Amino acid sequence: MKCTSTGLSCLLCTVKEKDPSVRKTITAQCFKDLHLTKDMELIPTLRCLWNTALAQPDDPEFPSLGVFNCMARLLNRCIRDQKWLSRGKNVYVPYYAAHIIGSYTMNKSRFSVLAVKSGVISPLIDLLRGKITWVEQRVAVRALGHIARHRRTFEDIKVHEVEIIKLAMDIASKCISTIYSDFVGKKSENRDEYHSYLMTKGLGEFEMENKKAESWACQMKCWSLYLLNCFVTKKRSITLICKEDFLKNLCDMWGGLQNQHSFSGIGLIRSLCDSEDGRENIAQLEQVVENICNLSRSSDEWQFLAIESLLLLLKDPKTRNRVTNIAAPFLADLVELRAIKGRKKMGDMITQVLLQDYAAIKYGQLGFNEKGSQKAIEEIWDLKVEKRKRDKIMSEQEVKETELLVSILKREGNKKFWSAEIEAAVNKYTEALDLCPLKLRKEKIVLYSNRAQCHLILGEAELAISDTTRALCLSGEMRPHIKSLWRRSQAYDMIGFARLSLMDCLMFINERSKLHGDRSSKRKIPYYAMCMLNKQMTATWTFAGAAKSTADDIDDDGAHKSRVQHGFDGGKMKGKTEALLKSMPTQGKDELKKGRLWRTSRRSKGVIEPLLKRIKGRKNAEVQEKL
Repeated sequence: MKCTSTGLSCLLCTVKEKDPSVRKTITAQCFKDLHLTKDMELIPTLRCLWNTALAQPDDPEFPSLGVFNCMARLLNRCIRDQKWLSRGKNVYVPYYAAHIIGSYTMNKSRFSVLAVKSGVISPLIDLLRGKITWVEQRVAVRALGHIARHRRTFEDIKVHEVEIIKLAMDIASKCISTIYSDFVGKKSENRDEYHSYLMTKGLGEFEMENKKAESWACQMKCWSLYLLNCFVTKKRSITLICKEDFLKNLCDMWGGLQNQHSFSGIGLIRSLCDSEDGRENIAQLEQVVENICNLSRSSDEWQFLAIESLLLLLKDPKTRNRVTNIAAPFLADLVELRAIKGRKKMGDMITQVLLQDYAAIKYGQLGFNEKGSQKAIEEIWDLKVEKRKRDKIMSEQEVKETELLVSILKREGNKKFWSAEIEAAVNKYTEALDLCPLKLRKEKIVLYSNRAQCHLILGEAELAISDTTRALCLSGEMRPHIKSLWRRSQAYDMIGFARLSLMDCLMFINERSKLHGDRSSKRKIPYYAMCMLNKQMTATWTFAGAAKSTADDIDDDGAHKSRVQHGFDGGKMKGKTEALLKSMPTQGKDELKKGRLWRTSRRSKGVIEPLLKRIKGRKNAEVQEKL
């Protein structure tokens, strides 16, 4: 029953011991003496505790026996005694200790109370300040976020409110460049050995380290935003967080493909919109509102948060006019949205909010700086009010005649398109849409999508995004219109919105792989879609901005490209493709794994290309240079 060794031996004794009282006594003694353990035994012990905390974060045994006191003592020793920290394997101690605290405080508020009473906040804030390295800073922000989320322990975090807010904002804004300069941008032999080991457990190579570093960088950013959100949801530090530069970058802060379900910048914006000060600060920045609007018309995982944020801004009398002036043309494309993420009648909610001041607009009592905003609201009124009235009073004979006329106009538009009379085709599709009854949902989807293709050829990306978004709202999220997804991906690519283009491209590939019962199910991944996927993955690479700013090489085309980027492109593409495979059906996975590609269809290659050549020399030939 007696064990003369400390550390790992004691923990093994607790596993073997069948008597609960004896097991608890040994474990408690182990926690008291762990900071005195020999270096060789300390790290295996902490790794064992960390694995236990990850596997059983709600198990009360270790928290009740003093694991938090033990971790607090170890962290304090690491921070105060740099000589001890640099000896042997002790450099691993703060990483494991902070991770253990974060795991046990993740779910249970009573564990968080025990952690605070044990004095973990002070050493965690020291790690947050960057007292050691970014690796320890990453796990510290995770642990503090879990402690701050609990109502019972938020008051203890609030004591350090101003400093924590500033540190978290700084981490969220700079962690990508920090990790690139301190790790990813270095050669393998110049990297901290223990950083590499923590990422790959000694089993990975240079490429795997880079992929793990990218994932950790995204996690660090998302955890920092989550820590800020803990204050925002309690209506704290709104003015500190609402800095212009920080707000402008929020919509671009996300977890990437590997962590796209993590807390992101739009989540923080949504929380800010719950407070009056937050809404006023956001509404004053036109770029921020436009970023939210662009996200609301996308296939992004958090699209509904962007829509909810805009609705909150529009419902506030103090911010309504300013935001309507910017957002009306964007939201006009969403008024026929039926449901998103289980939220039904979203289009009707948007319509109701936008039309609440329609009478004042109609009679000149309220105007907008942007002409497009007033026109968009008038179009919404005509679509959702006047057209409904007209459809109700139409007789069956009139409905049939209208449907026939719409069909004729669509065919004429198709003929104009294939005759390279693109502008004429646009006019025909527009006439058909003006006449088309609301109940002809499928017909309207095709008309909007066809008109979007015309806008793409004419180089009118914004109009193409508008029409494809309307087609996708009509088709619904369960079975989105596939052609519209691809066309909107192209349109976003034209104006440089790589992330939004990537999301649509992924959705396009995913939906095509689900098709069954026809010839398309036997096709392979489209070559043109894979080209777009590769392009946008490269553009949205987490370290793209940092690599560009520290470029030390110039390629043959004169474009800057860092030394690390040369060796990393293939690795990051492989990792992101694997993330894509996990979210795709079995059929799509098999096709990608076998390396097959869809061949470009006859229409897209054998017809579209000659068509574009025929356009040259006409009055719209100059826009062809943009394609």
